[in-house]
Amino acid sequence: MDTIRNNHSTRDYLELLYNISRELAAALDLRTVLQRVLLLSMQNVGAINGSIIVLDASGQPIESAIIIGTTVYEHTTQQLGIIFDHGLAGWVARQRQPVLIPDTSADSRWLRRPDDAEDQTGRKSAVSAPILARDQLIGVITLVHPKPGFFTQDHMNLVQAIADQAGIAILNARLYAESQHQANVMTALANSALEITSSLKLDEVLQSIMDHTSQALQVEVVSLALIDNQTQELVFRASTGTHSQNVIGVRLKLGQGVAGWVAKEGTGAIVPDTSKDPRFYPQVDNFTGFKTHAIACAPIRWRGEVIGILEALNPLDGDFEPDALLVLSGIGGLAGTAIRHAQLFERLQAAHQRYHELFDSNIDPILITNWRGDILEVNRQAELLTQIDQENLRSKNITQLNVVNPDLVGEGFSALSSGDTVSYEAMLTYNQDHSIPVHVYVRKVHIEGIPHLQWILHDITERKNLETLRNDLISMIYHDLRSPLANVVSSLDVLETILPIDQDQTVKSLLHIAINSTERIQRLTNSLLDMRRIEAGQAVASLHPVTPYSLAKEIIEAIQTAADNKNQTISLEIPEDLPPILADAEMIKRVLINLLENAIKYTPKGSQIILGAKQNKDWVEIWVEDNGPGIPPLERERIFDKFTRLHQDSTRGFGLGLAYCRLAVEAHNGRIWVESGRDMGACFKFTLPVAHEETAPDNPPTK
Repeated sequence: MDTIRNNHSTRDYLELLYNISRELAAALDLRTVLQRVLLLSMQNVGAINGSIIVLDASGQPIESAIIIGTTVYEHTTQQLGIIFDHGLAGWVARQRQPVLIPDTSADSRWLRRPDDAEDQTGRKSAVSAPILARDQLIGVITLVHPKPGFFTQDHMNLVQAIADQAGIAILNARLYAESQHQANVMTALANSALEITSSLKLDEVLQSIMDHTSQALQVEVVSLALIDNQTQELVFRASTGTHSQNVIGVRLKLGQGVAGWVAKEGTGAIVPDTSKDPRFYPQVDNFTGFKTHAIACAPIRWRGEVIGILEALNPLDGDFEPDALLVLSGIGGLAGTAIRHAQLFERLQAAHQRYHELFDSNIDPILITNWRGDILEVNRQAELLTQIDQENLRSKNITQLNVVNPDLVGEGFSALSSGDTVSYEAMLTYNQDHSIPVHVYVRKVHIEGIPHLQWILHDITERKNLETLRNDLISMIYHDLRSPLANVVSSLDVLETILPIDQDQTVKSLLHIAINSTERIQRLTNSLLDMRRIEAGQAVASLHPVTPYSLAKEIIEAIQTAADNKNQTISLEIPEDLPPILADAEMIKRVLINLLENAIKYTPKGSQIILGAKQNKDWVEIWVEDNGPGIPPLERERIFDKFTRLHQDSTRGFGLGLAYCRLAVEAHNGRIWVESGRDMGACFKFTLPVAHEETAPDNPPTK
């Protein structure tokens, strides 16, 4: 009979394992597998309550099946963790061996709950076994009966056998669930990538990031903050939820709060309970009126650099999923690229807008052409100047406006390839018989990475009219003064000769003043005549050898009275043995007189003025040095232009003196320039060729 009974028991045991194996093979869903295993186990050992806790590779609970009576319960990951850490299942997992507890009230391994009290469910018996697969712990099964001492050693062996039988199936189901979950995560991230990067408008990008994060993590609020590089602060730019408007614009220092910590450290963080984390910054809640319980926060990166953070607050089911940070970090990585592209696009759009505003509002006409000269773009001023509308202007070539100087821009605009600006004057022709004098500035510009030519046309009609008026005025002054001035000079010469030698000194002084003044006017008129001849291209006709020393002595005698009036001393530093120069003596005298009169004019009373010269190979260098206010470096070239006067010069004049000096010196193949003096002030220098029997040198020495 015992043999028959044992055979019957073995057959039932094998049949049970077969049924369990068949049930397990029929499903891959982890939760379904767990519930089937648990129900079969409870039915075959007579338990009324039971649980299976599934562990991940690191030994942490990730899933469970809990049945009490006929009701299936679900616990959060946090609740499972508490049960596992402090209950019987945790002890079994750590020891990796089954355990039988006849009376739960007498065993410390049993985690007592309120319903374990004597006036409720009271004492129980329990059996628990580890679930292993390939020596890997994947879970713990625990069965409970309300009667103490109900379970026996046979029950424990049976539970262990069921656990061994179910191990592979649970492992496969867990791996399948993980792979499915990973696939879902990757699909969600792929969909998020498609949606987030589908727009280049920053507001739309931020809203898309908010929507996908909220949908993926199922949380109350999602917020996004970007780093302000100037202040090194996090600035919240977008948020969801009823308090979102209160969050926008909130600033946090790097390292302040969980968000600031993530931005500073560059690593994500999950805070399941903000009340227990010292990094939490409650002032934000006080400001926004929102109560934060849990936070998941990940950095937003672009090219490895943290540019902001993305945070999710308060999961709807109470706890963040284990892969919440993975999902958030994935979306954060996508967000970084999308945000940076949107920001760059906005900056590009703003730059284009500024360019068009500056282009259209520029006071000068501007035309953009390709390297063939085809006009591609024009501003409003170009329309007004040419009296041609934009459409017709774009159909023309720049050469049709007659503003191209081939000698300066080169064939095929080759001279502009270096990027230097070329400027010149031209006559803009439009509507066939209309023309306007313009100053052309043309240079190479890059538009969207492609080289173009920018033509700026400055209307100089008014300037040309003024120059014509000035020239006419100068011609009038010269012609109208020359004849009466000659009469005055002749009369003064006659008067001087007929006056007795012992004439009153006052009369003589007045006569000398009149003679000096007329000589000065003669020099001015002669200088004007020389300027007109030189500008017309006429060469200096009267070139003769003259010694610098003798020339200087005559000049000092002519202006000594003006220097004496200011108690100034003119020191002569010209060696008597300097070789003669080849020059028009009268022109060079006027050059030196202009320079000395300027020195007398701007040098303080009682000062010294130096007139010096030295030989430099085939050239003689002559200079006039004073200790006046000096010439600013930026003005030292401009002062030699006609009609140019410095701002600090409050005296009247046409600004022709230095212009004449430059024209006269250059007409002698010389060079003129200005430097700082030894005692501040200014030192005007110029060079003239040494007189030889052969032809004078072509080029003067460099400075």
